Amino acid sequence: MVEDRDIKELVRRGYNAVPYHHDAEGSGAWQQTRMTRKLLERLAPASRLLDLGCGSGLPLARDATVAGHRVTGVDISEVAIARATELVPEATFIRADAGTATFEPESFEAIACLYMIFHLEPEEQRRLLATVREWLVPGGLLLVIAGNTPSVGITENWRDSGTSMWWSHPGAETYREWVKEAGFTLVEDEFIPEGSKGHRAYWCRRPAPSA
Repeated sequence: MVEDRDIKELVRRGYNAVPYHHDAEGSGAWQQTRMTRKLLERLAPASRLLDLGCGSGLPLARDATVAGHRVTGVDISEVAIARATELVPEATFIRADAGTATFEPESFEAIACLYMIFHLEPEEQRRLLATVREWLVPGGLLLVIAGNTPSVGITENWRDSGTSMWWSHPGAETYREWVKEAGFTLVEDEFIPEGSKGHRAYWCRRPAPSA
């Protein structure tokens, strides 16, 4: 069994080795770009956006800042954070573990977790969903992209980097339960046909108080 501290180190080393993974030119770029556009279309002008697992800042942080939004990016990889700071100097980037990061309540109008949450242990994923709800303003938007079917494991020589990568996908049914348990309204559940089993995009809202 891989201990939690070892999982964090596997993920950090993996993304240190391939910080270009989230570049607009990198693997899976068209899905990243499509989801970025769709997210930005749903934001009010000058929104505060938190990008959890921001990687190199491309395309989301870059495109969001160009659109006039105020972006904060968080990533466990110090190499990715350095690259993001260079590529998107208008945004704010923080090297931190998304599972233990802290922000003031109602700090953001939108939060994105694109292909990130499954690098946390399942129970930590569940807690994070409840935590980010508090970071959102009422009516705020959360976008989570995660695996479609349950799976857990380690990939050796991930992306030919010579490093390993760990993931845990609880599956679509579990994610639906967790976002509702955390107090979100699931407004769209979108299948993304990529990889061997696909991913899902969960578009969630923190409910606004009734008038």
